[in-house]
Amino acid sequence: MPTPDSLPEDGLDSPLSVADRMRQKETIDMVRRALDERRALLAYQPVVQARMTNRAAFYEAFIRILDERGRVIPARDFMGAVETSELGRRIDCLALEMGLAALAREPSIRLSVNMSARSIGYPAWLAALERGLRADPTIAERLILEITEASAMVMPDLVTVFMADMQARGICFALDDFGAGYTAFRYLKDFYFDIIKIDGQFIRGVAKDPDNQVLAQALVSIARHFDMFTVAESVETAEDARYLIDIGFDCLQGYYYGIPSTEAPWLTSKLAKLA
Repeated sequence: MPTPDSLPEDGLDSPLSVADRMRQKETIDMVRRALDERRALLAYQPVVQARMTNRAAFYEAFIRILDERGRVIPARDFMGAVETSELGRRIDCLALEMGLAALAREPSIRLSVNMSARSIGYPAWLAALERGLRADPTIAERLILEITEASAMVMPDLVTVFMADMQARGICFALDDFGAGYTAFRYLKDFYFDIIKIDGQFIRGVAKDPDNQVLAQALVSIARHFDMFTVAESVETAEDARYLIDIGFDCLQGYYYGIPSTEAPWLTSKLAKLA
């Protein structure tokens, strides 16, 4: 019988934890090979205008990493593990390159691309951005860079300087998942984000949830105070959409208006059906 001293400390060496680590390592190796071979695509989700919901203000581009059979590797299986590593930076690079290519192909759209604040200091990411801007002067004013709240708060000084430089060239910035973490409101006056996207935890079921109503109204009020454009994330029902429009959101995003699709939605008439 094992003694207390011989038991795995905190379960770190238990068969389950070993299997978990091996599975994660296999997934990360798969992601690395996919990036080496550029096995990825973008899925696009519309962000619609609150007063004209049949029109997209812009589209958010989500990168999808594919395995050898062309199946999507779920981001939840690897993103947490690679966020602070070079693999995370390479994912940001590929997403940016593909987003810039989409903007170059379709001059009528605006597109948001997700990034980590950590990529600001990554030479390959900066080089990809510069190449895209040089290749097509109209791209800057149609590109939106989305930075998560958690990422921005890690290195606020670097983010504010980078944003000021890029905004001078026409690029917009969105603060993603606003309210999801320990929001540092004091930074908002320094960041000058153009767009704030309110996290879905305050949006889902808001039409019938008094607590979420108070929180959503407060977050919209904060955004207005700092002259920032507001987007409600995770809008899933007509009732929630009506409520959010009534309290003054500028744009809405969520499954009610369209799921992320690898087919370019600007080439279809899906949004028109919601008018």
